[in-house]
Formats: sequence, C-alpha cells, structure tokens
Amino acid sequence: MKYMFLVYSRELPPEQMPDMAEVKRQHFAVMDETQRLGIFHGASPLQPTSTATTVRIDGEKPIVLDGPFAETKEQLAGYYILECKDLDEALHWAARIPTACKGMDGCIEVRPLAELPPR
Repeated sequence: MKYMFLVYSRELPPEQMPDMAEVKRQHFAVMDETQRLGIFHGASPLQPTSTATTVRIDGEKPIVLDGPFAETKEQLAGYYILECKDLDEALHWAARIPTACKGMDGCIEVRPLAELPPR
C-alpha cells in the first residue's frame, strides 16, 4: 500500500533556521535508501506558505484567497510517498524523516493513499 508522509514544521525566520545542509543530507539519505529498496514514489519540499493560494467554493462560485489558512502553528512543508507493506513499516520510515519539527514543533502525518476507481 502506498502511504503519504505529510511533513509539518514551523516556518522560522532565516536566522533561526537549522543547518539546512545537514537536514538536506538526512533527507537525501532517506530518499536514497527507499529508492534502493524500490519503495520510493516521490518526495518534495513545498515553497513557503506565503506562496500558497486557497480556493473555497461559495455555492457554485470559487473564491480565491491568498495563504494556506491552516489553523495551526505548523505548516505543511513537504511530503514523501512510499510503498510500504503495512502501517508498521510506514511508521518506521516516518520516524526516519528528518525535519526541524523535533519535539512539539511539528510532526509527520502518515496516511494511506486511496486507490482511484477505474474510469
């Protein structure tokens, strides 16, 4: 089953950011290992929340708003998609994903992907 790993972290001012070279190295290590195992299906960081646009529907009319409008201190920072045999394996990989969200500063949300019905 494919799982999506949603990486949440706090957006920090540049002067408070951790050593991004080390964070990148750790992410690439996870990506390299999961590629070697044949379970990697994608990963990407996201641009800052200042680049987000939200679309809501009012009746039938779309309303376009600037920003993510999440009611949280944490922001969706990126994702992974991995093919895992079960939730236990998915949780193993979630614990390996490096983020600046150690402790109470964020999390990795693990969710199975739903299969699209045939057309």
